[in-house]
Amino acid sequence: MKLIITGATGMVGKGALLEALDSNDVSDVLVVSRRPCDIRHPKLRELLIDGFMKIANVADQLAGYDATLFCLGVSSVGMSEQDYRAATYDLTLAFAHAVLEPNQAMTFCFVSGSGTDINSKTMWSKVKGEAEAALQALPFKGSYMFRPAFIQPLRGIRSRTAIYNAMYSVLKVISPLLIKVFPNYATTTTQLGNAMIQVARHGYDRPVLEAKDITKF
Repeated sequence: MKLIITGATGMVGKGALLEALDSNDVSDVLVVSRRPCDIRHPKLRELLIDGFMKIANVADQLAGYDATLFCLGVSSVGMSEQDYRAATYDLTLAFAHAVLEPNQAMTFCFVSGSGTDINSKTMWSKVKGEAEAALQALPFKGSYMFRPAFIQPLRGIRSRTAIYNAMYSVLKVISPLLIKVFPNYATTTTQLGNAMIQVARHGYDRPVLEAKDITKF
């Protein structure tokens, strides 16, 4: 497969990138980002852009890919619904349309979150749910929504948020037990990255994967 990955400078996206570079199922990876991911690999090419809403301007460089692993996301903490919608729904759909146009047989994997619900009264949950529904309405070969809960970073990956790094450091020792005992709520960056790659390659029997589904890969 040839993959496009977003969010590779973040925790989830970097996890997906490392698994893709190691995978025998993946021959080429295009990272689309605002900043370099600081990884060098024969499979890897980077496309740096000023802003994701301008992605249509470089659509000619997105052709020839089999799947997108969309791992870009922001926390809703402190954000208005308008700003969160712009950074989540609008940005995701702009990117989806841009990659779909030159890749009609593409699979799209979207990292959402546990608790996502289009009918929710919680702002982030509703917006994420609307993004999921809009992606599933597009004519991709397949569109799959990944809803992890707690994610333990592995392989030296660190969150860009200091308080999260502190929490992960404390939980590092017990995270294998958490994942074993609470598979519905805990996964790792390695499991999530591998799950997206396998679903991009082989599909899945339903469009939404919760944490318990992700940990099976």
